[in-house]
Parts: sequence; C-alpha cells; structure tokens
Amino acid sequence: MAMSPGGPAPRGRPEDVDLPPGQYWVSEFPALPADPPEMTKADWAFSLTTEDGRIRRWDWAAFRALPSQRISVDLHCVTGWSVLASRWEATSVHHLLCAVGTSAPYVVVHSYAGHTTNVPLEDLVEMPAWLAFSRDGHELTAAEGGPARLLVPHLYLWKSLPWVSGMTLTVNDEPGTWERRGYHNYGDPWRQQRFQGD
Repeated sequence: MAMSPGGPAPRGRPEDVDLPPGQYWVSEFPALPADPPEMTKADWAFSLTTEDGRIRRWDWAAFRALPSQRISVDLHCVTGWSVLASRWEATSVHHLLCAVGTSAPYVVVHSYAGHTTNVPLEDLVEMPAWLAFSRDGHELTAAEGGPARLLVPHLYLWKSLPWVSGMTLTVNDEPGTWERRGYHNYGDPWRQQRFQGD
C-alpha cells in the first residue's frame, strides 16, 4: 500500500512498485459493473452498531464534519487489475470507531446495495482503512461507489464496499455476501487469497 499526505501522484506505473501475484496494472480506476443504488447525500447516513445493540449514526453533514485527509493508495481487484497511487479524500474509520466502546473483534460492513462483507476490527483500525467521499478532486459518483465507500487497501477490493451504509461490531466472524459465495474470508492479495481454500 502506498500512502502520501497529498499532492500530485504519478499517473503512470511507478517502476519501483511491485504488484501482488497474478495482478496487472491499469491506469484508471474502473467504474463499478453493478447498478448503483439511487442515493443522494441528503438520503445518506452511516450507522455504527455495537455488539450490544447501541447505535451511533452520522448524517452527511456530521460525517463531513469529522477529520479527513488526502490519501494515495494502491487497490487490487480480485479479478486481476490493480490501480497504483489512486488519490482520494477520506475519513479514517478510526474516527468513527472512537465514538463507541467495544471489545468485539469483528465487523460486518453494510452497503445500500444490500451487500455485506466481513473484516477483522484490527484491520480497520491498525492497517488503516477509510470512508472515502472524493477521488481525484471530485465527489464520488454512484459509479465509483459514492456518496461514500469503504477503502481497505491491504485487502482485495471487494472488501472495500461501495455505497457503504454502516458497520455492525460482532463477537463472532460473520461472512458477508461475497464470502458466502465462495470468496476468501480474509482476502490478502499478496497471498492470493481469492477463494475459499486459497
């Protein structure tokens, strides 16, 4: 994963950056193939539910009032493509999780499209991960997963759920939509964890 505090990032492939096994470089972040849900910033909200049922909710204004930063990350899709040094503006998931107390080790992430994915809590806090709302200086379109999407750059891109609507903290690891369909429970691109058994 490449990170920078902002500023111009190279548009071509940096020669000194290796790709995970089985990946190939593309110069632009592709549009999502799925039909996006109809969602405006006025409709959007993010809910964080603890393992004991407590709920903390942010509407768009409250979410945007949280600290944010410009980041540059490498993203790797399970289908084989990788985008290097893609530029986003985002809020660290850590800022959201600080609003609640929890001892739960796992998270289920929810999308307005009805999809879910599971991620260890430590991966969202320590690696780190973000809720992104802008790419290359423009607000995220629905085709990019907007108004806001999760970014978990150290895992395959299906873990970076688009159209994110919330997270539920869980005591037990609960596989999400794609994991139940046979994708790997963790999804480390450097270990080629594409499917269950990899």
